[in-house]
Amino acid sequence: MGENISLVLTLSAIIAFSPFVAKVLKIPTTPVEIILGSVLAFGGLLHEHELFELVAEFGFLYLMFIAGTEINLKKIIKIDKSILNRAFIYLSLLYFLSFIASIYLQLSNVFIVILPLISVGLIATLKKEYGKNTSWLPLAMVVGSIGEIVSIAVLTVASEAFQTGISLMLLKTIGTLVLFISLILILFYALRMLFWWYPELGPILMPHLDNKEQDFRLSMAILFSFIALMLYLDLELAFGAFIAGMFIPTFFEHKYQLPGKLESYGFGFVVPIFFVHVGTSFNLSALYVDGLIVTALLVSALMIGIRAVAAMVFNQSGSPKDSLLLALSHSMPLTLLIAIATLAYHQHSIDKFHYYAFILASLFEVIFVMLAIKLIVHPPYFIAKLYKREA
Repeated sequence: MGENISLVLTLSAIIAFSPFVAKVLKIPTTPVEIILGSVLAFGGLLHEHELFELVAEFGFLYLMFIAGTEINLKKIIKIDKSILNRAFIYLSLLYFLSFIASIYLQLSNVFIVILPLISVGLIATLKKEYGKNTSWLPLAMVVGSIGEIVSIAVLTVASEAFQTGISLMLLKTIGTLVLFISLILILFYALRMLFWWYPELGPILMPHLDNKEQDFRLSMAILFSFIALMLYLDLELAFGAFIAGMFIPTFFEHKYQLPGKLESYGFGFVVPIFFVHVGTSFNLSALYVDGLIVTALLVSALMIGIRAVAAMVFNQSGSPKDSLLLALSHSMPLTLLIAIATLAYHQHSIDKFHYYAFILASLFEVIFVMLAIKLIVHPPYFIAKLYKREA
């Protein structure tokens, strides 16, 4: 009983005070939550509990749901074809360079899946800090959105591959995934026509004046419906949660404040518990394991490096500086990196050493990238003066 009380009080303290710690350290709240989870678990204040694990798992699914709300399918369809072509070349280069690096450095096949991962979750935090009027952030969000859809699909296939290897079950999963995506596209076009013919349907389902939280209730209904569908199809739940999130801004554009409302609930409660739970799975004593920090730095360098090279395809549509900033903004796939590392570890595709290395790499990437972007966008006085002198 005493341990459970300690667990609840510790979680409460982390949720309440991690933003203050993040503000002092000038880094995002997410890595702070992971670090605090690891430190306090090492100190005996956090431990495994069935309810803790359940809420953490829902926190991860809710995080994928929030990531989906960043993507409006109508806007994705209207993207300029030249940008779309470059986006697919960029993503193809990421997987090609990942394959070459893994073969050359004799790394596990898991690295081919992990190195190209993209998530827009932390790009949203960059939008809050640097604004939407920057020349590189809108492009980074659009390309990142496409990249995240690809990454989530890869996550779904990888989840089955970790369990069964190359087998008929894997082919069945790929076939089911293709069928699911096809059905989603059909549903999208059907709903698009329905909302076009009956534009009043959106405000009826989610009224402008809503004192019964109907918008939030319907959002949760969509989320759980997709989770149920993924359970039935035996596909990765995170993919269903992500697709569910995309339906919110696509068909309920009049509720432009809803994604922020959903985000406030998630990042104020269930999502931090997921990151704290991730932190508890990292044993601090592993930092003394020979080669762990070097391996984590290698993973971080590879993930940032292949993006910097691949992002050169955008040099024609912007400056090299903007291309570098785009590459850096895509170098923080914190949630997806941890998700695939967790899946791979639980299915014995990687050992505990590499599991710890991936978690550590995710922290290194966030800290380094946030600092690097800040230095590039707002260089110190003496560097800015040097640039002017060279110009």
